[in-house]
Amino acid sequence: VLGADSRVSTGTYIANRVSDKIAALHDSIFMCRSGSAADTQAISDYVRFWLSSHAIDLNRPPTVKTAATLARRLCYENKDALMAGVIVGGWDPTDGAGVYVLPLGGTLMKLPFAVGGSGSTYIYGYIDSEYKPGMTREECQQFVRKAISHAMARDGSSGGIIRLVTVDSNGTDREYIDKLPFVLE
Repeated sequence: VLGADSRVSTGTYIANRVSDKIAALHDSIFMCRSGSAADTQAISDYVRFWLSSHAIDLNRPPTVKTAATLARRLCYENKDALMAGVIVGGWDPTDGAGVYVLPLGGTLMKLPFAVGGSGSTYIYGYIDSEYKPGMTREECQQFVRKAISHAMARDGSSGGIIRLVTVDSNGTDREYIDKLPFVLE
């Protein structure tokens, strides 16, 4: 389950209230974007193009690891010019589900879960106390919704609506929540 708020800010100015910060890279691979919107949009565009070509060459879907590695290459080789922190996640028939985090600078780490962006600093305590391995699909969706709600309630640079993408072997579901359902419960 990938989730993000929709606010894009430039300092104290809110440039967009309903941006989609979850970019589709391939049918079941997505990227959560934080940092410079222009930088992360360019990264997702390049990775989407390369993955599409790669899938045609191999005649099979690309892996989440391949998508994350392509993003890492762009971020690392341009670390002095980009301000981009991204999370690549999804499902592929080779490796199953995967989540990779690429913080500023282009380090690549595969983790059971990842958080990023300005609102993430406000929710680490919640995540540490509530995350548990092996959550059901519904539990994971609820966990992500609540985490983003808390980040939006505390961080002035986070806000708008919540967008969720759930990816598994059965396909992809997208949803958005336009009310904060779990603020400070």
